[in-house]
Amino acid sequence: MENNTSLQQQLLEAGVHFGHLKKKWNPKMLPYIFAEKKGIHIIDLNKTVEGLQESAAALKAIARSGKKIMFVATKKQAKEIVNECARRVNMPFVTERWLGGMLTNFNTVRKSVKKMQNIEKMLADGSAESLTKKERLTLTRDKDKMEKVLGGIAQISRVPAALFMVDIGHEHIALAEAKRLNISTFGMVDTNCDPNKIDFAIPANDDATKSISIIVNYLTAAIAEGLQERQADKDSEDEGHDSEESAEAKAARFESRADEGGDKNRRGGGGAAGAGRSGAPKRRVPNTGGGGRKPATK
Repeated sequence: MENNTSLQQQLLEAGVHFGHLKKKWNPKMLPYIFAEKKGIHIIDLNKTVEGLQESAAALKAIARSGKKIMFVATKKQAKEIVNECARRVNMPFVTERWLGGMLTNFNTVRKSVKKMQNIEKMLADGSAESLTKKERLTLTRDKDKMEKVLGGIAQISRVPAALFMVDIGHEHIALAEAKRLNISTFGMVDTNCDPNKIDFAIPANDDATKSISIIVNYLTAAIAEGLQERQADKDSEDEGHDSEESAEAKAARFESRADEGGDKNRRGGGGAAGAGRSGAPKRRVPNTGGGGRKPATK
């Protein structure tokens, strides 16, 4: 409980409880609203803590399973925070502009990413040197434009397992695409949005930088924890394999020793039997004249 209290205190200091004006509210946010003050709705921080912890647990499980979580935040206040947090846990992110079809038309988007990577390669290995100065400049500009929009998703080869959005109203296209593909959705939901549109809603102020920062950093820490546990599981599996191998090696060694022992016994047994035979009194075979004097013939 103390942990919750300190978390609540941090959320309060960051201004997470400030909602929108009463006239801009979405009635479906009623369960998450604590009160109204000077025409502004105040979000219930107990509900925020609940939503935050539930989302953190789910994201941690997704990260532990080795799947990708895409961060989406094209709002000015959230861009830098989300960019930094996503890079920290090596997850894909979109902070400039959501291209229509980024999820539903993923193969086409991958082609654009490959084109961008090819241009980068050309500029890096010097194969662009044979081009004219103008052509090189055009290539560089194209690469920069694509890098800005697609840089965050360059490393993923398949559609992510989950989407985290800072403002579900602002990122409605991304949300619609995720729902169409049955991708799990997480997001900060302010008092002007419908919390029923996403799977895991975190009622919070999605306009203040401090508020965005505390929520995104909390979730990023949970994802990092999931990734660490995954690594620990992998390491213990490897150790298990090594110990299994060593056990097999020991068993093989014992078997070979047992075989050697059996061979020795068999060889030893044969020798004893031979000795027994050689020790027995030999029958005298009468000489039938091989090598002796021949009997005289009359």
